[in-house]
Amino acid sequence: MTSSRQLRIALPDAKLLDALKATAGVELHLWDLSGPAPEGRIDLLVPPYMGKPGALAGLEGVDVGLVQSQSIGYDGVADVLPDGCVFANAAGVHETSTAELALGMMISGQRGLADFARNQAAGTWDNSQRPSLADRRVLLVGYGGVGKAIEARLLPFEAEVTRMASREREDAGGKIYGIDSLFEQLPLHEIVVVSVPLSEQTRHLVDAKFLAAMPDGALLVNVARGPVVDTDALLAEASSGRLRAALDVTDPEPLPADHPLWTTPGVLITPHVGGASSAMFPRMVRLIKQQIGLLQAGGEPVNVVLGPQRGVTSAP
Repeated sequence: MTSSRQLRIALPDAKLLDALKATAGVELHLWDLSGPAPEGRIDLLVPPYMGKPGALAGLEGVDVGLVQSQSIGYDGVADVLPDGCVFANAAGVHETSTAELALGMMISGQRGLADFARNQAAGTWDNSQRPSLADRRVLLVGYGGVGKAIEARLLPFEAEVTRMASREREDAGGKIYGIDSLFEQLPLHEIVVVSVPLSEQTRHLVDAKFLAAMPDGALLVNVARGPVVDTDALLAEASSGRLRAALDVTDPEPLPADHPLWTTPGVLITPHVGGASSAMFPRMVRLIKQQIGLLQAGGEPVNVVLGPQRGVTSAP
């Protein structure tokens, strides 16, 4: 049943508010989860981007219809989300940007762009041959939205791509390997890209055994979450020069200034900016507008990952 009143939407910043102010049938409020909540029911709440999950505990006692995150990952949210709250992630918002960064990290790692930047600062002319991305065998560990977006960008570079998900299956592109084939596949690939969600099953998935199974000189790319990789195990392999790494996420995070990962040869670090590009904002606005339209029509919101799956409509 369509709502007979305006939806009350709580947004974390003025930029989102300005982008949505022309949306019909909504009453917009600024609330970043600090200070008191807007009075009355909040039909749709958007928390701040990259905010700590603990802030959601402040929703206890607040009448909220739907919490729409600005991130794909939602590790730690279930521990603090009040009972009865419905939580949707931002699937469809960050895949483009994260895949773009992952591809850039692979190109940089293979073609030595970080080395060339250092050489430029030193005035060093080193035009030795580097490995290409073309013809490399790339294993995608994680084949959700981000993994699929990475694959779509890799194939035109003439890389050989192997897909791996939680279970084996087939799709139009052929075989998707199950995670039970991990240690059969790791030795066969020169680049391994990790884009799995963080869970108890994936925490330290990339451990000493995982890394030992990768061939000499291989490149690990992590665009998942920092704790998916055992940092000490990675340091041991990268410090020896046997493996290289490109990390958009680390454990700990932020990475302390004196952490040895910063200065380990063959390691490229970006500060968790996979989704932090100009591509994020318009896609986030589109998702919020989609959710508003669904709520206004009495429909079910998309991307619900926690809480009741039905009945997330506005109060009459």
